[in-house]
Amino acid sequence: MLVAFSLTPMGVEAGVADYIADAVKIIRESGLPNRSDSMYTMIEGEWDEVMNVIKQATDAVTPKAPRVQLIIKADLWPDMPNPLDGKIGFLEQRIADVASASPTELS
Repeated sequence: MLVAFSLTPMGVEAGVADYIADAVKIIRESGLPNRSDSMYTMIEGEWDEVMNVIKQATDAVTPKAPRVQLIIKADLWPDMPNPLDGKIGFLEQRIADVASASPTELS
């Protein structure tokens, strides 16, 4: 299971790094494969363990802001090994296949 989620403290100043730093620390220390970018954090694992980490991360933010918005998007692809990197590898292979195909193969 691969989950992308975002925690957004509401009713605080524009910069939220101070509000979510503890949440990111919890995610990184969870031992689950994860990656954060400027909009989302992705975490890979079994349902219960992923949701537990998301709950812990959310609980770290809620005392610091008057309101917290949580957005979760989950990809349940049982046959995809290591979805955090596997999905990107799958895409990159398809791009390479298209790039190496002759123009007649593409039509």
